[in-house]
Amino acid sequence: MEYKDYYKTLGVEKDASQEEIKKAFRQAAKKYHPDLHPDDKKAQDKFKEVNEAYEVLGDEKKRQQYDTFGSAGGFQGGQNFDPSQYGYGGRTYTYSGSGGEGFSDFFNTIFGGGGAGASAGGFNINDIFGGGSTRGARPQRKSYDSELNITIEEAYRGVERDLNLNFGGQTKNIKVKVPKGILPGKKLKVKGDKWGIDGDILFKINFRKDETLELDGLNIISRVDVFPWDAALGSKQVVDTLDGKIKVNIPENIESGKRIKIPKKGYKDRKENRGDLYLKINIVNPESLSKKQKTLYEKLKNTIK
Repeated sequence: MEYKDYYKTLGVEKDASQEEIKKAFRQAAKKYHPDLHPDDKKAQDKFKEVNEAYEVLGDEKKRQQYDTFGSAGGFQGGQNFDPSQYGYGGRTYTYSGSGGEGFSDFFNTIFGGGGAGASAGGFNINDIFGGGSTRGARPQRKSYDSELNITIEEAYRGVERDLNLNFGGQTKNIKVKVPKGILPGKKLKVKGDKWGIDGDILFKINFRKDETLELDGLNIISRVDVFPWDAALGSKQVVDTLDGKIKVNIPENIESGKRIKIPKKGYKDRKENRGDLYLKINIVNPESLSKKQKTLYEKLKNTIK
């Protein structure tokens, strides 16, 4: 088993004060928080390590136990050791949950009740720690799967939703805060404790189908309806974007289905990456024509051979 150097994980000295430890934890937790790195497994693993380190060093009793154990064994960070030589055996633990909820084998063996009494080397870890275990291994939390349908605009700006969900025959009203920049298919975890639910709710994010707006990676494809004369002669047209209205030039002789690229006006994800906006031209006729307009169309028709 690998010995964890919690001081190194938080980037503090062994004689650091509790205030220094708390400050270092807040900085590291903010840096590696899963909400800022939804697709970065390394950052999420680092967040777990930071959370675990503070669980020990932020608690004076656990910190004293950890320091005593490290001093007695003369351990260095990353060093492997046999738990059975220090009063542990026949029991291992693994990470459970996500976002910092689960702890490593090292933590759960030392603090999670994995002790087995006297060691083969003749010294009992419980004598060092003052006897007995300090806590049991954390059980795997329940999780419930659900889905949440939102528009592209809502996802881009972020949105809050009040949802009524049924749990065990009881209807629970749950507030879900969707962060801006979330992508379709991602899962959003909401802790159910606040609403009396024994577990977490995992919402799969779906984008509603939109006839005029489409997401392609981070690019936005927006349909723009153009009258035939504007397509033939060219024009200026006001179009909607995720950031508001802009005026664009429609080049002359443009055909239906052609696209006009507007750089850096597409979707922006949670890492601030941004795509482009593509205006897809759709040539349409007016809903009704006056007698004069019909006459002009007839003249135009007769001039085209």
